[in-house]
Amino acid sequence: MVLVVTLLLVGAILLLAETVLPGMVAGILGVLCLLGGVMAGYQEFGATTGNWILLGTLVGLLIGFMLWVKFFPSSRFGRLYASAGVVGDIGTERPELVGQSGVTHTALRPAGVAIIGGQRVDVVTEGAMIERGETVRVIAVEGMRVVVRKA
Repeated sequence: MVLVVTLLLVGAILLLAETVLPGMVAGILGVLCLLGGVMAGYQEFGATTGNWILLGTLVGLLIGFMLWVKFFPSSRFGRLYASAGVVGDIGTERPELVGQSGVTHTALRPAGVAIIGGQRVDVVTEGAMIERGETVRVIAVEGMRVVVRKA
């Protein structure tokens, strides 16, 4: 009886520790301890009690997993592991540049740098090369690309 309870408790503790420890070692050992506890229950108490131990272990794992999913991400400890930043938005679109004029800082072959509105902006031409010091006008902003044309 003591062996079964000990293996089940150690297995549960190791599975809980796996949420914060790297390498899956604690998780694998936890699953092995749970399996060992269930098998020891079958061996020590017979099939009927072994089935109840197996059922209790599976229900405990399911309830524990649901509680972990519900409470861990919003806990103080869980917030250490979760990013609070916005996913997918890198904030590089600059639609306010469309229609503005500027001066090329480097030769555009077809990409380079222009000074638009007092800021250095990476730009791309429509295809033709533009020399340094030429006046350009922004005709489109496509995601991160700022497309310019010689004014």
